[in-house]
Amino acid sequence: MTRASASRRASLGVVCAVLAAASPALAQTAARQPAKPASARPVVRPAAPGSEATVRTVRDLPSWKDLKFRPLPPVQIPHPEQFTLPNGMKVYLLENHELPLVSGFALVRTGNLFDPPDKKGLAEITGMVLRTGGTQSKTGDQLDETLENIAASVESSIGETRGELSFSCLRENTDQVMAIFRDFMTSAAFREDKVELAKIHLRSSIARRNDDPAGIVSREFSSLVYGPATPYGWIIQYADVDNIRRQDLIDFYRRYYFPANIMLAVYGDFSSADMRARIEKLFGDWNYKQPPVPPFPEFKSKPAPGVFVAEKPDVTQTFFEIGHLGGLLRDKDFPALEVAADILGSGFTSRLVRRVRTELGYAYSIGANWGAGFLTPGLFTISGSTKSQSTVETIQTIEEELRKLRAREVTDEELKTAKDTVLNSFVFFFDTPAKTLNRVVLYDYYGYPKDFIFAYQKAVAAVTKADVLRVARQYLKPENLTIVAVGNPREFGKPLSTLKLPVHTLDLTIPEPRRESPSISSQSAAQGRALLARMQQAMGGGAKLAAVRDFDRTAEGSAHFGGPARVKQRERFIAPSYMREDQQLPFGAVAVYSDGDSGWIAGPQGVQPLPGPVLKQMQAEMFHNLITLALSDRDPSRTLSAAGPDVLEIRDRAGNVTRLQLDAAGLPSKQMYESMQMTGKPQPVEEIFSDWREVNGVMTPFHVVIRQGGAEFADLKVVDMKINSGLTVQELSKKP
Repeated sequence: MTRASASRRASLGVVCAVLAAASPALAQTAARQPAKPASARPVVRPAAPGSEATVRTVRDLPSWKDLKFRPLPPVQIPHPEQFTLPNGMKVYLLENHELPLVSGFALVRTGNLFDPPDKKGLAEITGMVLRTGGTQSKTGDQLDETLENIAASVESSIGETRGELSFSCLRENTDQVMAIFRDFMTSAAFREDKVELAKIHLRSSIARRNDDPAGIVSREFSSLVYGPATPYGWIIQYADVDNIRRQDLIDFYRRYYFPANIMLAVYGDFSSADMRARIEKLFGDWNYKQPPVPPFPEFKSKPAPGVFVAEKPDVTQTFFEIGHLGGLLRDKDFPALEVAADILGSGFTSRLVRRVRTELGYAYSIGANWGAGFLTPGLFTISGSTKSQSTVETIQTIEEELRKLRAREVTDEELKTAKDTVLNSFVFFFDTPAKTLNRVVLYDYYGYPKDFIFAYQKAVAAVTKADVLRVARQYLKPENLTIVAVGNPREFGKPLSTLKLPVHTLDLTIPEPRRESPSISSQSAAQGRALLARMQQAMGGGAKLAAVRDFDRTAEGSAHFGGPARVKQRERFIAPSYMREDQQLPFGAVAVYSDGDSGWIAGPQGVQPLPGPVLKQMQAEMFHNLITLALSDRDPSRTLSAAGPDVLEIRDRAGNVTRLQLDAAGLPSKQMYESMQMTGKPQPVEEIFSDWREVNGVMTPFHVVIRQGGAEFADLKVVDMKINSGLTVQELSKKP
């Protein structure tokens, strides 16, 4: 967690983490049991004057099955205006004057399938930093402020088979926002500090990926079915992220973001003629060219039948995913397969829900889906969770229901319900102009015919019971099932070997990130020393900074502990390594003290020694102190380098790393680093400094905004600051 002081990280999160670690864990809720159906109860109808009361049962009342509904009217899809600019960019325009809004998006033929094998995650980071890294003329933070002030947005991302850049604004701001949108498309800057922040974010995701058992089962199932050695089944590791450099992002962007590789769609409150003229003016002179983008990597997969278990002893349920490779949207049998999957496990009337959940009470959540992709086969999956004790029985019941679906035709009622479910959802594909235009452009992007959705609709309506049986026998292969289970095998009622399939144990170990310091060129080191000299001078000079023996600071503001809350903290420091923090938090007062080698924490649960992970965090806080960072040239354990224009990187032998963004005056405007949590997992942190004031000859920020994991955590203002006030170690170490 981060520090809320003006010169180093706030320990608000450290305190919360300690209290959480000291508290007993809450017991997990047992799987819910289905309620037994109530018997028919009598209903007494009031008697009319002169007559007897009538007693009827609920069964005698009209049923919902007696309700009659008109068929949904045919969907009327407007046809967007289409044209191609001389530079090759395809454009789609769709007017909609219901609201004074204009939105748009660009599809770029790229994706993480083009990631180099040793730089997995490159496309994802490129999609993130394309937006956050700003343009050649303005930083991402400056553009954030501009867009927020006019209630507009510009967003970017890159997925498996396409990149997207979108915008949204009020009609009167169209010119301004589309100009910003164009700059991101044509001249993204990929500033170094945002590249590093995106890498920190991705590392944090890697560190947390085994927290959620449902996430584990989905990830491991996909990797097994698609193949872990293919771009379709890759799992990103720390080493992949460490291999990515700013230039890699720039090269990726330049390779794929060129006019002939882009489809642009705009919809909203405008005249098509005016919008066409605006787009021609914005993009008409963008003549950047690249060779045609090659096809996406060919997909090849072999079945991976068997049982794969990931041990997670801290859960009381087993999360499972069962299935094999699916198909493509354009497959002729996709409509029948979707109906078959709906009958098997979609909705409360499906076979799996009725049998596994309602009748047997094994699972509260279960479902089936025949996955289909535009270019890449999807996955056929049966997924859910069950009590640990019923793990094997649940899997056996699923296999039994799958065999039944392949053995005989479904009932007329099952077929009708499933087809109605699929067909009635059709209208939601086109209930907004955005969805309509998005679907039209996507079909064009992936090379599907324009009438594909209507042909699909007709095919679903034509599915018969014989079709469902045929596709179930042809495509649903029990012998090819990959079964992934995440849970505590010691709590399983029966061993997984009962399933009579090979049982494999999945290794969830996350390879540790590299900790060695990178080689620093003499030029980068010299630039780092020059940046530090600027910082020293701006903060009051090396002599003044070195003369700081102690400081005493009080700050107030807000922090997020699941929700916003008022906080107050007093932070005291005596060089070289004595520190105390007294916090007023929503759950009570907390005090933390460390002499650099040991310490204690006092809170609602009493006083206790600092746990090892917390002591390590406190030591990291001392490293992040702006005053001590400004004196890093006097510490032989630290190395300096330039990490970008006006970005100073400082490392020490303990593995601490931080980056300081200096403003025009040389003062740190931002500090960026990873904060290790109580769980040992890294969290990306940004501290943003402002309102610099002179105290006893030293410049210090009186306003600090702290962001962790990309979200704001604290906003604090210093209300009192003293330097060299004569603090004593006895004063700091006195326990409450």
